[in-house]
Amino acid sequence: MTTRLADIAAQAGVSEATVSRVLNGKPGVAATTRQSVLAALDVLGYERPVRLRQRSEGLVGLITPELENPIFPALAQVIGQALTRQGYTPVLATQTPGGSTEDELTEMLVDRGVAGIIYVSGLHADTTADMQRYERLRAQGVPFVLVDGFSPKVQAPFISPDDRAAMALAVTHLASLGHTRIGLALGPKRFVPVQRKIEGFVRTVQEQLGLSAETVENELIQHSLYTLEGGQAAAAALMDRDCTAVVCASDMMALGAIRAARQRGLDVPKDVSVVGFDDSPLIAFTDPPLTTVRKPVPAMGQAAVRTLLEEIGGTPAPHSEFVFMPELVVRGSTASAPGDRNRP
Repeated sequence: MTTRLADIAAQAGVSEATVSRVLNGKPGVAATTRQSVLAALDVLGYERPVRLRQRSEGLVGLITPELENPIFPALAQVIGQALTRQGYTPVLATQTPGGSTEDELTEMLVDRGVAGIIYVSGLHADTTADMQRYERLRAQGVPFVLVDGFSPKVQAPFISPDDRAAMALAVTHLASLGHTRIGLALGPKRFVPVQRKIEGFVRTVQEQLGLSAETVENELIQHSLYTLEGGQAAAAALMDRDCTAVVCASDMMALGAIRAARQRGLDVPKDVSVVGFDDSPLIAFTDPPLTTVRKPVPAMGQAAVRTLLEEIGGTPAPHSEFVFMPELVVRGSTASAPGDRNRP
């Protein structure tokens, strides 16, 4: 027990006496200190004493797409932790191809009496989907928040990254390196984030490189799937059109783009520059480390929870979109354009 107290105290940066007070439920410990001790317990893998376990305020559903893209588990973790801190129990429901649909997962969560639901990159992002499903959910009295995607037909709070600004950051960076043929690899056109990325890309390429919108749309944009293989196929098509740089709508697609370049005997970044989007966990450790546009996952996840809890508490947030600014992270997958090495 003494060894355990010492371990926890060292991890939390407090005295053993403070740890003892927290574990025994004694008063006189600041809330932040108490939280540090509980976090140290969790990090070291110790079980919390029964009296310290929070009684759940209720279940909150989190519906995400497949978890193969690391950005979705990252977002789920932020949302789950924020809910737990507020006393709620997160229930993760994942859509997989051939598995349960969003509607089936919603019905399952509603049947279990969830206090609310957070949707990540769901049907609300698909411009061809029927938005009546969300109005029916509202009529049932279930609060919900929608992340990544926007529809004016749905009366609910939306949480989004600024996709147009993301493309402006990526294109401006590549243009400053001397690239004049910059391609965009992204998913199917029916999705709102895809449409916004196209808008930002076209506008910035026009401003930076003086190309017409028609040229950009016909020659420099390639739709595919949000997978490594999808990025590989899209990047190959763009390189066939003499692109020396490829902006990808996800980090997974960017890894595919690097593979496509290498299959042609090209070096990244010497011959082709690649920019991703998301800044997924571990992406800084790829070969080369990926230049990417960081999606503000912590801020978006915390805002989604805060907004949902306001809805649950009876003080609904405005039925509008909260847009979060992304950030360019320059690493090793971008460099000066070929033939432009000696430019000052």
